[in-house]
Amino acid sequence: QLVESGGGLVQPGGSLRLSCVASGFTLDYYAMGWFRQAPGKEREGVSCISSTDGYTTFAESVRGRFTVSRDNAKNTVYLHMSRLKPEDTAIYYCAASKAPGDYVTLSIDEYDYWGQGTQVTVSS
Repeated sequence: QLVESGGGLVQPGGSLRLSCVASGFTLDYYAMGWFRQAPGKEREGVSCISSTDGYTTFAESVRGRFTVSRDNAKNTVYLHMSRLKPEDTAIYYCAASKAPGDYVTLSIDEYDYWGQGTQVTVSS
């Protein structure tokens, strides 16, 4: 099970940190991704961090504003979001992929487990 937290209402230009905690399995061997879905839009990949060596990838729309990290000792992955824009408003999901080693992906089909999501609203 994956459980996201940290969402909320934030003003444009603000920051949030999302957390995703796994229970029932260890995240050590999974690439971890963050996705989002805005109303009326398809779910899109935001970021991924590999299971080993800390390789990361980001969607072009968030590159330079978002970072991703993981703490395997806490079985947790984080999405650090800064300089938030209204268009970042969405439900954010974390997901786990059995992708090996330093592989990263934003392809939804490559993820095996999903959380229920946390709402992020960027508005003044």
